[in-house]
Amino acid sequence: MKRKVAVLVGDGMGDDPGALADGRTPLQAARIPWMRKAAALGKVLLVQTVPDGMAPGSDVANMGLLGYDARENYTGRAAIEAAGAGVALESGEVAYRTNLVTVEEGRMADYSAGDISTEEGRELIAALDAAAEVEGLRFHGGVSYRHLAVWRGGPDGLEYTPPHEIANREVADYLPKGERAEEWLAVMELSRRVFAGHPVNAARRAAGRRPATQIWPWGAGRAMSLERYGDRYGLRGGIISAVDLIRGLGTLCGLEVIRVPGATGWIDTDYAGKAAAAIDCLGRSDFAYVHVEAPDECGHKGMPEAKVAAMEAIDRDIVGPVWRALEAKGEPYRLVVATDHRTPVAKRGHTGDPVPFAWVDGPVGAAALAGDAAAEFDEFLPHGDGKLPLVCELVDGLLKGC
Repeated sequence: MKRKVAVLVGDGMGDDPGALADGRTPLQAARIPWMRKAAALGKVLLVQTVPDGMAPGSDVANMGLLGYDARENYTGRAAIEAAGAGVALESGEVAYRTNLVTVEEGRMADYSAGDISTEEGRELIAALDAAAEVEGLRFHGGVSYRHLAVWRGGPDGLEYTPPHEIANREVADYLPKGERAEEWLAVMELSRRVFAGHPVNAARRAAGRRPATQIWPWGAGRAMSLERYGDRYGLRGGIISAVDLIRGLGTLCGLEVIRVPGATGWIDTDYAGKAAAAIDCLGRSDFAYVHVEAPDECGHKGMPEAKVAAMEAIDRDIVGPVWRALEAKGEPYRLVVATDHRTPVAKRGHTGDPVPFAWVDGPVGAAALAGDAAAEFDEFLPHGDGKLPLVCELVDGLLKGC
């Protein structure tokens, strides 16, 4: 009998020593009994999620957790986000992730414009789209601060810096660089003028919230394709996330994109709703991939206690319920608990350092599931002196072995 497979991913859960006042990482400090039970009843190890020579982003790392080697077909983050937003890229078009940000006195004060709401963000992006008289350039509204630009014949090959990597730094050193960079700089300046007097920002200032002062483009990419999941692994199923990046991966590889109304990409996301969606998906198919953005956002904002709370919610409201539901069916399953990369609160950016990865094959039995078995699930698992496994290769073997 074919196994049911659930892959549960807390984005950016990894961190560095000293993230908390007592010297521990959030993973060490968090109350995550279900993750530690999976490590005890199954297998756990440190993995490398990003191939050598590639930037440690959620795009490349989640491709690996889905079983794809980004070195083979990755073209750029925004191409994946375009797929997630339902924006088809044509030949000659370049997609760009376009953040709404707050720049104050020349510094990146907030890469998320004060966690601007989706409705507010889309109003601003629509105003910019109407004002931009650049041939072939169009803006598409996304979720919260995360939006998209598509530019037919737009600048390609420029050097971009993700805004979440430069928190509180002077932005002048990180503006787009390279041939035709001046075209993007002109659009960024236009966004400052459009947003300065916009009613959305006036209302945000009046309420004591940070305004979105401008856009920040990055992650450029052209159209890309992935082998369909059914062809690659013989699995059909769904992907559950609040963000277009992960939805885009699901779209590209032929998985059902399952939207949970209360999924926000922040710590207030509907964890239980995601679990319920995963359980429903597994009841009618073979595979469910659940992604939670919250720990990553907490890392970028330098909020270690909130990061701990987000991971505890993932463990309590997603890992536990999904595992119990799989066990209750009495059918073979493989449960994977993972993170895509580290997002250290001290650095407020991603790193490619190793992260824990655990899987358990069931059923394990009612007594084992109810017991107190626990093993470490953190950044300090023993790994000897050998090269760590590359997660895309590990997952490829696990899925083909189902």
